[in-house]
Amino acid sequence: MINTDPNHKHTYDDQGNMTCCTLEEKIDARSGTPHLHKEADKSMQPEHESAWKEYLPAIVSFIILMAGITLDNFVKLEFFKDHFRLLWYIVAYIPVGFPVIKDAVTSIARGSFFSEFFLMSIATIGAFFIGEYSEGVAVMLFYAVGELFQSAAVKRVKRSIKALLDVRPDTVTIIRNGSTITISPNDVKVGEIIQVKSGEKVALDGELISDSSSFNTAALTGESKPDTKRKGEQVLAGMINLNTVSEIKVTALFKDSKLSRILELVQEATSRKAPTQLFISKFAKIYTPIVVFLAVGICLLPMLFVGNYVFNDWLYRSLVFLVISCPCALVISIPLGYFGGIGLASRNGILFKGSNYLDVMTKIDTVVMDKTGTLTKGVFKVQNIVPVDIDEKALVKLTAAIEGKSSHPIAIAIVKHAGEILNGLSVQNVEEISGHGLKGNIDGKEVLAGNLKLLKKFGVAYDPAVESIIETAVIVAVNGKYAGYITIADEIKDDAKQTISDLHSLNQKVVILSGDKQSIVDKVAKELNIERAFGNLLPEDKVNKVQELKNENRTLAFVGDGVNDAPVIALADAGIAMGGLGSDAAIETADIVIQNDMPSKIVTAIKVGKATRKIVWQNITMAMGVKIVVLIMGAGGIATLWEAVFADVGVALLAILNAVRVQKIKV
Repeated sequence: MINTDPNHKHTYDDQGNMTCCTLEEKIDARSGTPHLHKEADKSMQPEHESAWKEYLPAIVSFIILMAGITLDNFVKLEFFKDHFRLLWYIVAYIPVGFPVIKDAVTSIARGSFFSEFFLMSIATIGAFFIGEYSEGVAVMLFYAVGELFQSAAVKRVKRSIKALLDVRPDTVTIIRNGSTITISPNDVKVGEIIQVKSGEKVALDGELISDSSSFNTAALTGESKPDTKRKGEQVLAGMINLNTVSEIKVTALFKDSKLSRILELVQEATSRKAPTQLFISKFAKIYTPIVVFLAVGICLLPMLFVGNYVFNDWLYRSLVFLVISCPCALVISIPLGYFGGIGLASRNGILFKGSNYLDVMTKIDTVVMDKTGTLTKGVFKVQNIVPVDIDEKALVKLTAAIEGKSSHPIAIAIVKHAGEILNGLSVQNVEEISGHGLKGNIDGKEVLAGNLKLLKKFGVAYDPAVESIIETAVIVAVNGKYAGYITIADEIKDDAKQTISDLHSLNQKVVILSGDKQSIVDKVAKELNIERAFGNLLPEDKVNKVQELKNENRTLAFVGDGVNDAPVIALADAGIAMGGLGSDAAIETADIVIQNDMPSKIVTAIKVGKATRKIVWQNITMAMGVKIVVLIMGAGGIATLWEAVFADVGVALLAILNAVRVQKIKV
């Protein structure tokens, strides 16, 4: 978009090339659109007012141009000739041409001589020089209109990411000294209590202290399905409270909330360019000077061997050549395609930390996964209760009563399963025997609850079949007699099986690497139809296994969520972290973050990468194909400035519309 704001400044590197911190800012510099920061948003003019000013130069130029063409061809007025006619078209040219000439001069002053602004400036000024006034204005006008379309496309692609900024509340209701006050989220300290009314957005991460509440988590996960949280469970900034007034104990400062980190990741994502983008940038720097010198050659060299050489005719051909050569379609549509891919992924709850990782995901042939927290929910749950000579309810009651004195995740799972049946029990003399289990007295009965080593230690006979149990089991004895067992296991995630099936359909090899015991890992692998599964692995063992797979010339993604997964995530070609329950170390190390912990999003990430790359290469092929054909036509005197406009602006528009299509793809 042509910059009509006199206060707008570009930044340049030491070589004079336009530079910005991120791809987004680079597009902004070209398009004149404000950068995606909340502070900038507040200072923006109303959108309709800004749009009117944006389109006004092109509208004025169009009206004056049409009037000039009418006076030239249909209404023959005596005064409309010579200097007055030239002046008329100069007035038509200035609204759309002056900003481009200004940018060209600025670029040259900074050392960037061969910019698209320079190409368009000399091409249109040259048209005026040979008397093609209306064509000179028309070329610049269509260029301006093309830039307006580019600006609109950029804004549309940015909208889905920009919407994330709107989920951060500007104020929060906090309970202090028994009363509620409204303050900025930045002023809330860890440990304070905030109140969130129905329909309000949660401003900070915290722990729910109300009994229960349902939240819309779409801003964080891309899923609009309500998520019901219970007392003590984590609630994150950006969630929307759907029903009752809830109270939340703050566990992280505003700047440290998961939502703030997500926004930072999105802002930083566009700074890492894909190889295709880097190639196009380098190509444009070489390509543009070449076509400028070719244009000079087309204009001047024919005088050496063409008998009826007419300077104006060959100058016209060289101007056509220059207009066609402008690399707009490539330098905007390619980054726009990748930016659209990042936006599409964000809308689906996937954060790519750079457009380069979109390309990496298209090359992945092996997906390596941790088990707990990735394929399974990471939350232990009672699976089977097998009583022996005792009522099932009584077995659960006694086991839960003694396990209630432990903070182990397995103990917590059993207590949670028992619920309120524990009321009224007297638990005394509980002793924790390290590596074995618990021993205690419950209502006058001696109860043992632990592993087989505990029963062997106290000489309790048991059913030998217990030794073949695959899952984690709590074995119970009452008054020295074997009373049965309770198995506890991690649940497989609801979408895990379909994910593995979909990965196989994409010709992906799937491998499990887990620290859990081999029998449990094998069971999960068999249930999910995974070919290779390795258990009993320490963090360094996982690294070695991944290195072995890479030595097989595999391009692999590793998916994990724990601190122990961080080294492997860093080693993989594409490191993917489960961002909902995942550790900070895993999230910081990862290249891609799945916000809702659903393994099916791995498939989505691969599809987004492939869709983005397909559209990018469609644009490259189309732009280069059309330009080469029309360049040859221009050099041969067949193409006019009108064909040149199509080859430049028309192809750019088609490429941009194709890039925007990424946003509509269903994945």
